[in-house]
Amino acid sequence: MARDYYAILGVPHNASADQIKKAYRKLARELHPDLNPSSEAQEKFKEVTAAYEVLSDPQKREIVDLGGDPLAPGGGVGGAGGFGGGFADIMDAFFGGAGMGTRGPRSRIRPGADALIRVDLDLDETAFGTTRELNLDTAVLCSACQGAGTAPGTHPETCPTCQGRGEVQSVQRSFLGQLVTARTCPECGGVGSKIRHPCPDCAGEGRVRARRTITVKVPAGVEDGMRLRLSGEGEVGPGGGPPGDLYVEIRERTHPVFTRDGDNLHCHVVLPMTAAALGTTVTIETLDTTETLTVKPGTQSGTVITLRAQGVPHLSRSVGRGDLYVHLDVETPGDLDPEQERLLRELARLRDEEKPDIALSNTAAAGGFFSRLRDAFNGK
Repeated sequence: MARDYYAILGVPHNASADQIKKAYRKLARELHPDLNPSSEAQEKFKEVTAAYEVLSDPQKREIVDLGGDPLAPGGGVGGAGGFGGGFADIMDAFFGGAGMGTRGPRSRIRPGADALIRVDLDLDETAFGTTRELNLDTAVLCSACQGAGTAPGTHPETCPTCQGRGEVQSVQRSFLGQLVTARTCPECGGVGSKIRHPCPDCAGEGRVRARRTITVKVPAGVEDGMRLRLSGEGEVGPGGGPPGDLYVEIRERTHPVFTRDGDNLHCHVVLPMTAAALGTTVTIETLDTTETLTVKPGTQSGTVITLRAQGVPHLSRSVGRGDLYVHLDVETPGDLDPEQERLLRELARLRDEEKPDIALSNTAAAGGFFSRLRDAFNGK
């Protein structure tokens, strides 16, 4: 069933061109995605735009008045349009028969392109989420003509070259008969109409470049390189067409302490040799709290202490976090004063390690230096 384009715009069947234009502009102001971002409004905006495209074109309006739908497959009365599907129709197309169909003019209104913007965030912002105000330079709907592209009081005129068809035909004679070919109209670019008096603000594009500010909510747990999709926040299309989407790409700054691996975090704590041998406690600042670590006596360099649920919140789940892995690096002193050197040499003599026996192995020895040093301090 053909769509009632008059009802979509809310005008009578005998409405004038000015009435149709006024009805379209009124609805466009109410439904345009820049002003009404709901999905229902976007769909309605597409319908209203299509209705205006049809009823503002005399040839398409004539098809509607005859009971057809120019935007239906085939583009003709009753949806039949060009070919009926038989061999005779194919022959007519090649040899110039009366039943030859055409592709028809293309719409001046086209969807807008997607846009991309990158935002730099700190680790705590990607971990726990944040809200950012972003400034965008994109194509927006022309407020002067509401996307029509025409100067006030004017409207597109039928292209004199193609007579509104959007294409021009040429006939060549061959031994088989007449061969009819069609190509896009060079004057109107296939639209079928010409804007003789373009809007002074947008030069007939129906859109203008402008800077606007949008608020972006970054969810907790995003990672470097992820893209957030904001539907309908991209470029407005030519002729005031529906806008594309905006993609916000996350770039996570390097943190001075933590290294991120998915939802897990890693950091390093450097311990003096004596603290690793005797044991100690270490206080560290995590992303959102303070934790005290107990370092056992005889701790070896490379030991890892795991703090459960102190990493980054899971993005794909509503609860839970990754872990924080604390790597302990034992530091050997290299700037001993004479007294410290004497004491260490005395300790080495007491432990019979002045000339230690070194055994090669691919695993750490069960009784390493720090465990023996601990035993010495414990009097074993």
